Amino acid sequence: MASTQTNRGGASNDLLANYATHRGVRDEMIGADGAVKPAWRDLMKHLGELSTEGLAHRFARGDQYLSEAGVFYRQYDDTVSSEREWPLSHIPVVLGESEWAEIGAGLVQRADLLEYVVRDFYGANDLVRSGQIPAALLGQNPAWLRPMMGVQPKSEPFLNFLSFEIGRGPDGRWWVISDIVESPTTTGFAIENRVALSRVFPNFFSNAHVHRIAGFFQAIQQRLFDLRGKGAGQIAMLSPGPMNQNYAEHAYLARYLGLLLVEGEDLIVTDGQAMVRTVSGPKPISLLWNRVPSAMIDPLELEAASLIGTPGLLDALRRRNLRMLNAEGAGVLETRALMAFLPKIARKHLGQPLIMPNIATWWCGHAAERDHVIRHCEQMMVGSAFSTVPLMADPGTFVFDADKLGSFPDHVMSLLQTSGRELVGQETVTLSTTPVYENEQLVARPMCLRVFLVRTADGWQMMPGGYARVSGGDDPKALAMQRGGKVADVWIVSDTPVPQTSLLTPKADAPTRAFSEGALPSRSADNLFWVGRNVERAEFNVRLFRAYFARVSDGVSPGAPILRYIRKHLLFGVTHDAATMAERFETPLYGALQAATKIGDRFSPDGMKALKDIVQNVDRLHGIKVEPDDILTESSLLLRKITGFSGLVHENMYRSHGWRFLSLGISLERAAGMVRVLRQLGRADAPEGALNLALELGDSIVSHRARFSVVADIGSVFHMLALDANNPRSVRFHVTRANQQIKELPGQTGGAVLGDVARRILLLETQLATVTTDGLTTELFDRIERELWALSDALTETFLV
Repeated sequence: MASTQTNRGGASNDLLANYATHRGVRDEMIGADGAVKPAWRDLMKHLGELSTEGLAHRFARGDQYLSEAGVFYRQYDDTVSSEREWPLSHIPVVLGESEWAEIGAGLVQRADLLEYVVRDFYGANDLVRSGQIPAALLGQNPAWLRPMMGVQPKSEPFLNFLSFEIGRGPDGRWWVISDIVESPTTTGFAIENRVALSRVFPNFFSNAHVHRIAGFFQAIQQRLFDLRGKGAGQIAMLSPGPMNQNYAEHAYLARYLGLLLVEGEDLIVTDGQAMVRTVSGPKPISLLWNRVPSAMIDPLELEAASLIGTPGLLDALRRRNLRMLNAEGAGVLETRALMAFLPKIARKHLGQPLIMPNIATWWCGHAAERDHVIRHCEQMMVGSAFSTVPLMADPGTFVFDADKLGSFPDHVMSLLQTSGRELVGQETVTLSTTPVYENEQLVARPMCLRVFLVRTADGWQMMPGGYARVSGGDDPKALAMQRGGKVADVWIVSDTPVPQTSLLTPKADAPTRAFSEGALPSRSADNLFWVGRNVERAEFNVRLFRAYFARVSDGVSPGAPILRYIRKHLLFGVTHDAATMAERFETPLYGALQAATKIGDRFSPDGMKALKDIVQNVDRLHGIKVEPDDILTESSLLLRKITGFSGLVHENMYRSHGWRFLSLGISLERAAGMVRVLRQLGRADAPEGALNLALELGDSIVSHRARFSVVADIGSVFHMLALDANNPRSVRFHVTRANQQIKELPGQTGGAVLGDVARRILLLETQLATVTTDGLTTELFDRIERELWALSDALTETFLV
């Protein structure tokens, strides 16, 4: 692509002096006269005042925020997926508010048109009957859901939240590339991009007259409450789960807007009422913000193989016991071929042409349009008519290549002739460019914008900003992050100061949301419980690992009685091998991370970052050869990180049911671990040093010395680690704490009869409060351990399934 450096209106900034635009392509920063556009001047002046080192430092600050906030994307490679750093372009796309208003007018008109079309598709079907839409575009379209015909009442809108991908062509006009209706994504990432750039340009941003976007999310929040009405049911966001590429956004939006994040397995439908399984029993759902593909939402009536939906949801919608933010089946509007007919429908229905046209599209089911596509193949992209993925983003799209072919390949020509109704042709996209900072200079890269609209009581409201996708090179098809693309914030600037809005300072009439203890899905409680158990199990095994190699470091032979005893009775017969022993704490750490990943809406970003750091530390140790003398240093470092994580998450969490299940996981695991230690190390045939090892594993050596003036004996150790109510490492301490947490769980106390879980823990606590150290026999320890695991099973059966 040819490029040129043009006059920058006298600017002396080195970044601008070396910035090369492309011939025949519009640039967002440089106008047709070669000068910096007014909306960009202040930002460019600010950048020009910063050194290369200063820019690098500021950009790193934004990246650090994104990393700490847990913002990432998923890269899918064959059968695996991995988390990758968020590819933020640190230079925003800047537009003036007058141009933004023109964009808004075109998209609001299009939103109204789409509402008319989808209402007709699931209602009167006049568009097909009158010939404005070919019947095949509905009858053969998998996105048109027959079970939803006639479901939406005439008085309610089908569409409440939309996004559009738009691009600027060489003539300077904006074009709609795609309509995103079914589950508009990246709104949450738009917030994160904005926060990151506010860290990059803190002083400049606060005075730059950039429109804030928090007010848009206040409007979303208000719309959700308006749609729910006065019912007591929950407002929930339905997510496919943590393996979905947008799960991080789902979790962020749920936290930001105060929504209940659920997955298909969390929901049940009983007598046409959608309910979420919670620790307090099933609770009704009144409104669902669906982020699951429509065809997968109900395996009973739609895709039978779906594992991410809930049987009966369509029945709940038909009975009007459940509402959707956007009507189920509205994703049919994303069908590529529909773009070929929207301009004519607009002229007929609206009485005027589209203010912002979409990419020129030809459905090849008609001979004239098919011939046009063939004749102009050098300007065309060709792909499936029924796909909802933009042609420019679809790797299956064929684009004419004059250097290799004089026309479309034979198989494409054959399909056009025999199966034209299944194909569309679209005009090849030439996108405008925006500056990206690469290798210490600005370069022009193709980009498109994603713009968001929400319906309010006063009509459609557009976010005063957006989400830009920027190509990783000069290819406008390389916008996807998986193909090296970047993302950028979008700033809408005003000539005058703009209102400061935030969800932290809501409007006087903003909706309030009472905290509901019962709104903890059983799946979330289960994962919190296992985060606690796995982290505690890992901590215990790191302590055991460190204690073992501390003795090795002191010259104790692996064949010595105490080390053979540890391997046989506490490490379940493993060999004298550090890597094999390390698996005892590595496995639960991976399990804790997996469980935490499934509850991103309820787990703090700091906690997630700390847990990932622990796992990365373990992975690092796999990649290096750790000398025996360094094992103690490395294990002590790992232990400090684990205990730090436990303190960060456990002590900083709000004392909700979620915290209680996390706490119960820790307490039951620690109590059971200490029971095993005392049963084995308190035996009469235990080797010399066993009691001191028990105190070491219980982190109670100093406390024991302060409490008892004698050398450790069986009585003092059993009292300290089994029966001392004030020692946070003792069995009794954690049984008592578990009892306190269980008393607060639904249905366990307050009635005429204690619940099963409350009864079990009370009996166990009573036994520990009344037994003496002489009564702590091997048989009693066995019985206590069995009762602890029976208590865990009872918790699961009562609350977690």
